Amino acid sequence: MLYLPKKLFLFLSCIVMLSVNYNNSASVTAANSIGLNYGLLGDNLPSPSNVINLYKSIGITKIRIFDPNTEVLNALRGHRDIEVTVGVKDQDLAALAASEEAVKGWFAANIESYLADVNIAFITIGNEVIPGPIGPQVLPVMQSLTNLVKSRNLPILISTVVAMSNLEQSYPPSAGMFTSQAREQLVPVLKLLSQTSTPILVNIYPYFPYASDPVNIPLNYATFNTEAILVQDGPLGYSNMFEAIFDAFVWAMEKEGVKDLPMVVSETGWPSAGNGNFTTPDIASTYNRNFVRHIASGKGTPKRPNKGIDGFLFATFNENQKPVGTEQNFGLYNPSDMKPIYKLF
Repeated sequence: MLYLPKKLFLFLSCIVMLSVNYNNSASVTAANSIGLNYGLLGDNLPSPSNVINLYKSIGITKIRIFDPNTEVLNALRGHRDIEVTVGVKDQDLAALAASEEAVKGWFAANIESYLADVNIAFITIGNEVIPGPIGPQVLPVMQSLTNLVKSRNLPILISTVVAMSNLEQSYPPSAGMFTSQAREQLVPVLKLLSQTSTPILVNIYPYFPYASDPVNIPLNYATFNTEAILVQDGPLGYSNMFEAIFDAFVWAMEKEGVKDLPMVVSETGWPSAGNGNFTTPDIASTYNRNFVRHIASGKGTPKRPNKGIDGFLFATFNENQKPVGTEQNFGLYNPSDMKPIYKLF
């Protein structure tokens, strides 16, 4: 029996009704809708079919999985109202980067059989591997998969997921710039994406800078919980850290000649336990609730006003096979009984 607060259902349903789908035609329009990350690093998780029922119960129409898990994809058959982002495993990148035929084989084995009855919207090449030792493998795999879906006229977007470790500087936002390794590995990817206005997927976690410097970073600023401008950056004023980080990445892209490229927030969230008073259910619910409201508002950021943001909360469940501590406590639901860990609304 699922415990689903009526207010949560109504709120998320309203957000979903604002959704504007991506397409492979000319340009991509940002959507004002919330998705959920569906991680599988737990030994007590509900069955995929029960999880899909949960998503439908609360009006979620977009999910992200980290690899082409057959149980999850099979459970999604017939549920074309749910858009799915599917990840390519990091450990698969080396073989795929070496051979276009390997990419075709991966697609045939992992995606092909689901095209008719699963709504696969994105395939992401690796998760936070740029910048890093296998970062250079992303571009050739992305190019091969892009060519494949384009040749077959499939409405699937090909991108990658990156963390804010690509930024050498992020404060103030207008000073945002990439590291030298990011310029080498990420910028060519961004330029490929810009040819079709395909979004880059970014993970943004204000929790981590707050937890590392709570003396100088106000909690209200980190959790969207104040309207006061706390960072003035020329003509742009910031009342929350999320927007400041987002815009720092935008500024960094512009300095590399990449302008107006859409960004999807593939992960954000706040742990409800694992680091003392920094990670309480109350703080986690405050951050996630305010993030949902921010997305629903469609107001964008100071650098990109009135351009709605498409975002995914991390994560659906607490996952007990992740590293002990905060990593196990980003979930919205307990896996054992599928009850909310805290009341969002």
